[in-house]
Amino acid sequence: MVDVAAIFKAYDVRGVVPEQLDESVARATGAAFVEVLDVLAGAGAVVVGYDMRPSSPGLAAAFAEGVASTGADVIMIGLASTDQLYFASGRLNLPGAMFTASHNPAQYNGIKLCRAGAAPVGADSGLRDIADLVEKALVEGPATTAVPGKIREKDLLTAYADHLHDLVDLTKIRPLKVVVDAGNGMGGHTVPAVFASGPVEIVPMYFELDGSFPNHEANPLDPKNLVDLQAKVRELGADLGLAFDGDADRCFVVDEKGDPVSPSAITGAVAVRELAKHPGATILFNLITSKAVPELVAEHGGVAVRTRVGHSNIKQKMAETDAVFGGEHSAHYYFKDFWRADTGMLAALHVLAALGEQSKPASELFAVYERYVASGELNNTVDDAAATVAAIEDTYGDQEGIELDRLDGLTVSAAEWWFNVRVSNTEPLLRLNVEAADRATMERVRDEVLALITGSPVKKEN
Repeated sequence: MVDVAAIFKAYDVRGVVPEQLDESVARATGAAFVEVLDVLAGAGAVVVGYDMRPSSPGLAAAFAEGVASTGADVIMIGLASTDQLYFASGRLNLPGAMFTASHNPAQYNGIKLCRAGAAPVGADSGLRDIADLVEKALVEGPATTAVPGKIREKDLLTAYADHLHDLVDLTKIRPLKVVVDAGNGMGGHTVPAVFASGPVEIVPMYFELDGSFPNHEANPLDPKNLVDLQAKVRELGADLGLAFDGDADRCFVVDEKGDPVSPSAITGAVAVRELAKHPGATILFNLITSKAVPELVAEHGGVAVRTRVGHSNIKQKMAETDAVFGGEHSAHYYFKDFWRADTGMLAALHVLAALGEQSKPASELFAVYERYVASGELNNTVDDAAATVAAIEDTYGDQEGIELDRLDGLTVSAAEWWFNVRVSNTEPLLRLNVEAADRATMERVRDEVLALITGSPVKKEN
């Protein structure tokens, strides 16, 4: 019997195939999705896409069967990036399901679900209810309708590319040579369509769709997975490097020197561009993002709103505030003009436009958005996360000049630094992020907090 609770996470469904996630679970999830979202009373159909993992087509087909068993119709868009699925959900105004495990290793797969118009489905907005129905169906067997829905195919890749070009025009920028590492993920499917013509010369790396990830993990957040891209950018003297994760909804940037540009700097740069189009608009940033972002937003006349981590939180807050853009430290970028959904490809177009509209190299262009020194996300397994966070709060809570808040985990702030510790929504980890005015201060604070987390002093490297 599958442990349904173990694979239904805070924001999606994810597990090892077939031990945790198999076609019976996918089929039951399709039927439950229709019931919880009351699809038959609404649009009457669901749009489904899938990535390049070997198990994805079969899981997607089983999910479609589950949807159809209720009488609802299915539109299969086939191979797609996650943001292409969001585009389909928005353009067709249908709820959707994307089969992908994003950056996770090859043995995993998963389902990202959304309501019509790419609105989120999170733990408190339907995912728990879907999980309960799936568990019931796996025990009692699926219910079926006498008149099943229809399953048909629709290709939306060109429409997706056209929509992105309507939002960011690259036709007038200077010629650029850009190395793109797709990591054998869905960027290899979408990048050729988006850059089929124009002034950007794409140098492809690992564009072959291969869910076994033969070259490196499709997780650019881990620095070791950027090494090949960095080397190729330096070798060719390229203007920029882009790296996409497995489902191509996140985009990472390296400059012409091969040095990574932080997602916070990209958030700041895109925010400035969006504020130029929408003066005085609201920009969202999650609480792990550099404090340079709200500073830049204020300097350019916008309103900066701090949020919790996670796409469900960001999308909900965008709807509440009518924000035009939102960015996360993990390289998720959200756009009002893209149904408030996250799209790494649209962020990449903004980056290329910003670079190509002026003559400076990327390293100089983005340096103005890198104001502080960050630790990056440091993950630690702890026996009792709540007790560990409480001990950290006790240590810093009574110190003069220290501010605490619990918007998401615990954030501790001082004049020259801040850090956040929070329990992962998807893994048994305590995550630490530190930022400071200079490297020495960042490392001091980082090591102090790590010592509290691990229970032993952090060893200094000679």
